[in-house]
Amino acid sequence: MNRHLYSALLYLLSPLLLVYLSLRAFKSPDYRGRWGERFGLSKLNSSQVLIHSVSMGETLAAIPLIKALMKAHPEWHFTVTTTSPTGSVQVRKAFGDTVQHCYLPFDLPFSVKRFLKQLKPELCIIMETELWPNLVHQAHKRGCKLVLANGRLSQKSADKYANYPKLNRPMLQSLDVIAVQTQAEAERFIALGVDARRVQVCGSLKFDLQIDDAKRQQARVLRQQWQRTVEPVWVAGSVHPGEFGAILTAHKHILARFPKALLIMAPRHPEQFELAASTVSQAGLQLARRSTEQKMSADTQVLLGDTMGELLMLYGCGDQAFVGGTLIENGGHNPLEPAAMGLSVCVGPHHWDFTQITQLLVEAGGLTVVDSAETLAAHLLSLFEQADLAQQASKAAIAVVEENRGALVKQLAVIERYGSSVAN
Repeated sequence: MNRHLYSALLYLLSPLLLVYLSLRAFKSPDYRGRWGERFGLSKLNSSQVLIHSVSMGETLAAIPLIKALMKAHPEWHFTVTTTSPTGSVQVRKAFGDTVQHCYLPFDLPFSVKRFLKQLKPELCIIMETELWPNLVHQAHKRGCKLVLANGRLSQKSADKYANYPKLNRPMLQSLDVIAVQTQAEAERFIALGVDARRVQVCGSLKFDLQIDDAKRQQARVLRQQWQRTVEPVWVAGSVHPGEFGAILTAHKHILARFPKALLIMAPRHPEQFELAASTVSQAGLQLARRSTEQKMSADTQVLLGDTMGELLMLYGCGDQAFVGGTLIENGGHNPLEPAAMGLSVCVGPHHWDFTQITQLLVEAGGLTVVDSAETLAAHLLSLFEQADLAQQASKAAIAVVEENRGALVKQLAVIERYGSSVAN
């Protein structure tokens, strides 16, 4: 498949994009507006720099980078795009009206052309692996410098790229530079046909996570208010349907040993909140919901984290964490957030999107891989029952985060080399 065939297929399937948006809108109110942006129909001002991230995780990692670029170049105009409402919320929360923000259009040629014609970007920074053939082609055709920042590429994703070389090789070779997180990822990009001189290993921006002291303080206050300063508290963050049952089964094992233990369960997507709540109730566990600010009682067994933007703070309320998307074949989510908060971490076997980070944490003793509700419960109980081991795991997790900081400076240096051509 080449780009022309890819584009023809997108046009043929474009009615399904409306079906997709309708289904998402049915499940989540956040998808019920701004459809014009998805097709490049919004009115935009020109902007020298376009920065694209996908959802909340990529956006949170990108925020320090964007702020550093804005500070270094106050004369530049920035447009920041996302594809999800959760990412959009984070952009607006972090930058307000100091940047132009919209959703990135679907990769239909007419949508991308209209979008870039209005924007006229001179530098395009794409976060992680959000690569779209028509976006890259059209930006490159306009003479826009293309940077893949904080690039990551699992072996599974690399194999998918390799299956369509006529489509993906030209796209990858159009990138001016790829700032990857690890050497293994650099080698995967090179194997796909990228010139090795265009690949720079810079580390992961996720290690440069800055935690506001106010979040730590809020977490401490909440735990005191819940009267759970001594009782075990664990957090299952970014969990998906398909994992809810295992999480609740593990918690029942913990309750058998610690009747006052508390589970904070935070689903990954807002449209999963109601399903999560009903699953907890059907499991016969006492539920409180964060969104309604229900008063926690001594009988509360599960707090549902059904709010957005609070997960990092909720991690701070716990002693241990499980990071979701890993007991199902999803690829996982960022284990550095709970690690930076000083929690020992568990993940399931399907964590290929964070293989290197997981490996670093495992080798240091700050993370354990589990494969079932029973092994998850057994590990959590072992640390709840042995405070010295829990403390060692906590220190190990924090040490990995601290020892690997510095990606922000390296990636800024890479971007600056290609940003020198941006007009003032």
